Amino acid sequence: MLDIKTVTPLLGVAPQIMPEDLQTLKALGFKTVICNRPDGEGADQPTFTEIQVEAEKLGLACAYVPAISGKVTQDDVDKFGQTLSELPGPTLAYCRTGTRSITLWAMSATKKHTFEEILSLSQKAGYDLSGVVRRLKNGGDTPTDDAQYTHSVVIVGAGAAGIAVASSLKSRSPELDIAIIDPAEVHYYQPGWTMVGCGVFDPNETVRTTASVIPEGVTWIKAAAAAFLPKENTLIIDGCRIVKYEQLVVCPGIKLDWNKIEGLSETLGRNGVTSNYRFDLAPYTWELVKGLKKGKAIFSQPPMPIKCAGAPQKAMYMSCDHWYRNQSLADIEVDFYNAGGVLFGVKEYVPALMEYVEKYRANLHFSHELIAVDGETKTATFEVTSDSGKSIVKQQFDMLHVVPPQSPPDFIRVSPLVDESGWVDVDQSTLQHKTYENVFALGDVINAPNAKTAAAARMQAPIVATNLLYARGHNSNRAIYNGYGSCPLTVERGKVVLAEFGYGGKILNSMPTWLINGKRPSRLAWFLKETILPPIYWQGMLKGREWLAKPQVPK
Repeated sequence: MLDIKTVTPLLGVAPQIMPEDLQTLKALGFKTVICNRPDGEGADQPTFTEIQVEAEKLGLACAYVPAISGKVTQDDVDKFGQTLSELPGPTLAYCRTGTRSITLWAMSATKKHTFEEILSLSQKAGYDLSGVVRRLKNGGDTPTDDAQYTHSVVIVGAGAAGIAVASSLKSRSPELDIAIIDPAEVHYYQPGWTMVGCGVFDPNETVRTTASVIPEGVTWIKAAAAAFLPKENTLIIDGCRIVKYEQLVVCPGIKLDWNKIEGLSETLGRNGVTSNYRFDLAPYTWELVKGLKKGKAIFSQPPMPIKCAGAPQKAMYMSCDHWYRNQSLADIEVDFYNAGGVLFGVKEYVPALMEYVEKYRANLHFSHELIAVDGETKTATFEVTSDSGKSIVKQQFDMLHVVPPQSPPDFIRVSPLVDESGWVDVDQSTLQHKTYENVFALGDVINAPNAKTAAAARMQAPIVATNLLYARGHNSNRAIYNGYGSCPLTVERGKVVLAEFGYGGKILNSMPTWLINGKRPSRLAWFLKETILPPIYWQGMLKGREWLAKPQVPK
């Protein structure tokens, strides 16, 4: 029975076909058949000539490009690529299982497709190319097996999670050999960008060089991670260089998919379109807020998961507060378009937030996903989901604050470390990988059902450090993560609704309710957000000082 896997619109691959299958292939629209299986490989295998004779009767082109299983050569790859380009498509390539055919295509496609695209297309077709990942990353050539770097612990990502876990490890085991992989020259305090967007923080307060935050004694490998070979305790970085490790910590953050919204990238930073999710755009938010005296302001929130799920509405509240204080809010129509179905995922905090929605006369629109922006005409297009199906709504704006859709980084999504949704697959209590015991992960890239916030990473870092050292035999107990995350919802200048919660939306207050009642707006919570949290981040979290973040260790 035919089992055709579509790779591209012009290529399908399949296990061994029989002469009688060719009529079906023609009916399906295929114009060429390529055999990648040497004659005589199996006793039940028809010869290429048998296939060719039947193909020619039906007017199909047919080619014989055999490759030995497990020994695909560069000559095989070149011949396959040339055949594929010369003969008419769509093409069906086959071998015993289809693996050689997909491998030949992948090797020949390195000049037309990115590494991530090739792996993604292969995975969607149901094929695992982990055995040739290094060759793919090396443009099809066989790289050296020699490791350029070897370390006891390798951390992928020098963001908040990566630096914090490196520091937590060093504070517990100063002699531990650690390397951090990240190409970025700068490190950002991203929770500060909401405050930049409302004129409270200067943008320069939220940025430092990466070199200045790398912990002492930790090696910085200034390169981009490309692929994982966890069965070999190996990581591939730029230039197809090899990094060997005993234990791996994965925390590269999350991808902001600006291009998923049609027209957005072309108009960001002009035409009234901004976002506090980018360092260079947060100042433009404040510029727009100050300049808007009348008109329509739109704030959008994409489908979950996103990092800091409260940030989209924080931008709205702080903008409205400025307009309210300057007596211009009456002339500004404010609309919040949320792809989800609720204002905030933990219901206990919604009443306090709704008081501000009503105070600012903001219109809430749920199940509305921003799908396109026309900056020249200042038009935002939303896809609306309802019980009757989907529809399209267009809205004019004078100011548009956009939060982009978000997803795992491409090199993570196509790795062997992920679940079916592309997130790193960890045990939600220990943050240890479910399959590879020497792999841990934290931050925005994991599939644990916690909020993706800096506060979550602050709690996770010492837990990963404790559990990694437990795995090395340095600790007698493991630590447990309860899903803690925090979202200081800035509802007006001087007041914050401090949402703190864990798995299942359980309220997890870090302070007595008589001091800060998170269900009500608080001036003390604003003081925490504005004055206390930045030094906790720079001098505590990134230095291995676990203020308000001591891990829970079962007794």
